[in-house]
Amino acid sequence: MRLIVVSGLSGSGKSVALHMLEDLDYYCVDNIPAALLKPLIAHVVRGSEEIYPLTAVGLDARNRAHEIETVPEMIADLRRSGIRCAMVYLHANDEVLLKRYSETRRKHPLMADGVSLRDAIAAERALLEPLTAVADLTIDTSGLGMHALRELVRERLDPRGANTLSVMFESFGYKHGIPGDADFVFDVRSLPNPFWEHELRGLTGHDAAVARYLESHEVVGRMLNDLIGFIDRRLADSIASNRRYLTVAVGCTGGQHRSVYIVERLAAHFSGVHPLVLTRHDALRAG
Repeated sequence: MRLIVVSGLSGSGKSVALHMLEDLDYYCVDNIPAALLKPLIAHVVRGSEEIYPLTAVGLDARNRAHEIETVPEMIADLRRSGIRCAMVYLHANDEVLLKRYSETRRKHPLMADGVSLRDAIAAERALLEPLTAVADLTIDTSGLGMHALRELVRERLDPRGANTLSVMFESFGYKHGIPGDADFVFDVRSLPNPFWEHELRGLTGHDAAVARYLESHEVVGRMLNDLIGFIDRRLADSIASNRRYLTVAVGCTGGQHRSVYIVERLAAHFSGVHPLVLTRHDALRAG
């Protein structure tokens, strides 16, 4: 049996993620009290029969603090019993969450008399903190629309890749902010910048002219080799510890040239030796 526990901040896209999992043939239960997680699994798996081999449950802030605190050990117990269990945590920055609530006009589950929306979001972050520490996959949805989030969930959680480490290489621009879902972040702003070459300014790291420019500088090749060596060792560690998700973010100033080029080269290298490699380009998608 494969179980995915989906949690995160209200307004971060948990319902979208669960709907996508449902489309991937998961049996989904939302807003379950944490105390009922084990009884639910006992019902789903009766004896040696797996009634729902793919199951996903949503946990949110309507659980009490002491119930949330029991979830990490509960997941560890499920894993020890032989159930393949993954915790997925979704979040977004405060300004994005405030905007989403303003647009939907829904009430935050922790809002009450005298509690502002911003205070409710802060309280929810603190309440769910025990889950962030044990999350196998963290997704920052600040820059993701509904369709982009659905596609990302499909890529990372498709059951056909359930037994394989999923590696995401993500480019970003520091001027837009560091992604909140990366396991490793690398800064390539020290590399020569194609932006200052007039004929390259409007291109991206996908373009051959940009690649030729970067490859003409030895420092770029050295940086790439250093990153490959580091990541290769981390992949081996992740596989040995049975991790299922790894996100590597590479940033330059604008997220258009250097980081895109490096991410594409890293993905090309590791695709040759690793079965599930994905790429995402935050700044290009936003543009």
